[in-house]
Amino acid sequence: MNHISNIAKKLGLDENEIVQVGNYKAKIPFKYIKEKPGNGKLIVVTGITPTKAGEGKTTTAIGLTQGLNKLGKLAITSLREPSLGPVFGIKGGGTGGGKSKVIPEDEINIHFTGDAHAIGSAHNLLSALVDNAVQRNQIDNMTADGITWNRVTDVLDRGLRNIVTGLGGSNNAPLRETSFDIVTASEIMAIMALSKDLDDLRNRLERIVVGNDNSGKPIYVKDFNIVGSLLSVLRHALMPNIVQTTEGNPALIHTGPFGNIAHGCSSVIGDTFATQVGDYVLSEAGFGADLGFEKFMHIKSRTSDLKPQGAVIVGTIRAIKSHGGVKFSDLQKQNSNAIELGIENLKHHINNINKFGIKPVVALNIFPDDSQNEIKLVKNLLGDTKAFSVVESDSYSKGGEGNIELAESVMEATKENITNKYIYDLNDSIQEKVLKLAKNIYNADGVNWSPVAKRKIKKFEENGWGNLPICMAKTPLSISHNPRLKALPKNYTFEISDIRASVGAGFIYPIAGSIMTMPGLPGAPRELDIDKDGNILGDLTA
Repeated sequence: MNHISNIAKKLGLDENEIVQVGNYKAKIPFKYIKEKPGNGKLIVVTGITPTKAGEGKTTTAIGLTQGLNKLGKLAITSLREPSLGPVFGIKGGGTGGGKSKVIPEDEINIHFTGDAHAIGSAHNLLSALVDNAVQRNQIDNMTADGITWNRVTDVLDRGLRNIVTGLGGSNNAPLRETSFDIVTASEIMAIMALSKDLDDLRNRLERIVVGNDNSGKPIYVKDFNIVGSLLSVLRHALMPNIVQTTEGNPALIHTGPFGNIAHGCSSVIGDTFATQVGDYVLSEAGFGADLGFEKFMHIKSRTSDLKPQGAVIVGTIRAIKSHGGVKFSDLQKQNSNAIELGIENLKHHINNINKFGIKPVVALNIFPDDSQNEIKLVKNLLGDTKAFSVVESDSYSKGGEGNIELAESVMEATKENITNKYIYDLNDSIQEKVLKLAKNIYNADGVNWSPVAKRKIKKFEENGWGNLPICMAKTPLSISHNPRLKALPKNYTFEISDIRASVGAGFIYPIAGSIMTMPGLPGAPRELDIDKDGNILGDLTA
């Protein structure tokens, strides 16, 4: 690895202008980040609907960055920070693989620069301060029953999904039912990802709704006079983090909101800086294009000055066959019928990206057991879509060299400046916005709202929150709300079971079907160990 000061120099920063965190990580002070984005081309990296087979979206984003740098361009990868929960549970690490990784991967995946811990600490500090103020009757007409702010932890713990706090008498009060969410689902995490600077962070924190008084009036953080305390915990965590790729190219890794609950994108402040110093910025959006890319456009881009000029959608032969009904154990076998069925998923995502004014480049991530016949078939089937091109990519085995053609295609696709489009207008009602998403993005015929969701919508709009964008909380495993519906679901009704408001973050998030803000550990959680020198032993990439 290169010393981080050498990586910073590529970004125009000398060693005295960064906050070094050891030899291989650093933070960028606010004074070196201008308010507006620069001239660098912002490209969103998204993907097909995720499958058990793995699509290699992060690996491709890093490999493409390395390919662009090999062509003489300053390209910067912009990724979310991995969370301890998925690392030990459902997903694995978030640092890529093979010859296309961000490093040091062990430190990035576990603790990194402490940002997630700062966010969890600020969130739980707010919980404690609110409980204390209510217990001491410091907020007029508010009791413990009106508190809606949960606590968070950075590990998957199903035992904390529903709990009672304040047991043991009046000294431990207030007594109330509550729950824990994972840190990546914290509204403060989403706020950090969307904040442009410290002033914006302050304003967003003040707008957080922590509960309601006895008349149903929302109670905000600004009502408690505690924002300064939260900022004191978060001030360093808002600085973007610099690391490097396996080929010594700059990478920014900052904030980590969950993609199926929050908006699943890295920070606005990180992308803004990257466009000021780089030629191309490859900013990854979580999960498939129905979640990450859509939310990038409607939430991250629309509420900031970041306007993507291109998109790369990652797909694999294995994922396409998986959506065509092939079992995981049989994915290495050739199956043209499954490809013809499963390709509908990728086609739908391509056409959806086009609705935002962008013609995406399809990166066909190649695996060793892919057959040339199936690769050719996929390219032929994608010929009638609105993709700019379909290009083979081999980031895992070849790094930047495996992405020269992809890099050239991305450069060609982003030559002309474009104007972004959107699916809904912010002045549409909440129900109208969701209906437009359901029909245009999720391919549903309509929306079925639960009675509780309808009641909440009425209250949200009365509170003046009706013009906020939508951040759909749904399964990442299907375009629909039902994880069992693969490929391109048709002739169905999109189900909304509940709806919540993240007013500080600046979005409304309906809950589609059954989605949990505290996942549980699998039957065999990831096992790690250390050697006598303290180095981590075990696979962090799978």
